[in-house]
Amino acid sequence: MKNRDIELYQTMYLIRTSEEKIRIHYPSDKLKTPVHLCIGQEAIATGAIYPLRPEDQVFGTYRNHGIYLAKCGNTDRFFGELFGKETGEFRGKAGSMHLCSPESGFMGSSAIVGTTIPLALGCAFVNQQKKNDRITAVFFGDGAIDEGVFWESLNFACLKKIPLLFICEDNNLAIHSKSSERQGYRSITDIINRFDCHVIQSESTDPEVIAELTTQGITHILKNGGPVFFHFKYYRYLEHVGVNEDFQFGYRSRDEFKHWQAIDPVDLQRKKLLDNGHQETSIRKRETEILKRIETSILQAIQAPFPPDADLSKDVLA
Repeated sequence: MKNRDIELYQTMYLIRTSEEKIRIHYPSDKLKTPVHLCIGQEAIATGAIYPLRPEDQVFGTYRNHGIYLAKCGNTDRFFGELFGKETGEFRGKAGSMHLCSPESGFMGSSAIVGTTIPLALGCAFVNQQKKNDRITAVFFGDGAIDEGVFWESLNFACLKKIPLLFICEDNNLAIHSKSSERQGYRSITDIINRFDCHVIQSESTDPEVIAELTTQGITHILKNGGPVFFHFKYYRYLEHVGVNEDFQFGYRSRDEFKHWQAIDPVDLQRKKLLDNGHQETSIRKRETEILKRIETSILQAIQAPFPPDADLSKDVLA
């Protein structure tokens, strides 16, 4: 697509800058929620969601800011929710880890590892029965592969040829535990290849590569049915939960970080724009517009009221 490179960059810049602003405001305790930042992995959500249509459905994990902003893009409701305000996506009750926007196709996320995988499976199964050609995608980390519900869902999807995109964002960590310390096998893709499931894997930090691979997966589903499993590698820049670095704990090295920082998705895509003939002034103008939008949303969130006590039990399923 003619404008794909700049559109993907804008989304990644929106995600990166939003989370850098969260890092600034988080120590003030004005944000009323724990945060799991996705700095370093913006290319996956951006690239994988780009080929999806508005009516297609997405499920996420607790590390979901990139997914929300790539699918929904509403910074007012995003920051309103993180600040716990009435203007938030769920009037401040969902916080960061339970962000969703069903009207925009982001169906849900959860603080509990792996729990949205069977929900996505059920959603995709309904779409299959209705024959509406909707695509459902579920994002999860490599830690979720350790959960039985992943294997149960994968098996059912393969057995019933359910049109579901399993998108594994693999940073080789479940909090502080590396895959080699948790998993009694060397390659997840080797195992899943033994299922009746199409497998696509990449270590690219290029959102255009990921968008193209996702398009291939969608085409496979529409032509052949059944699920597709994506195995995307990335590196988590910051601590598991919070806004700081954590190299001092010794479970990973700064040298690892330097390797991935050299192929940072936002930096590489910006360089590609210049190589493709986009002017520096034009790129800066777009960045300034996005930054202003984010800052306006944050100010509105800070000034917005908290939901009244009388609304405590509203919008809550019980």
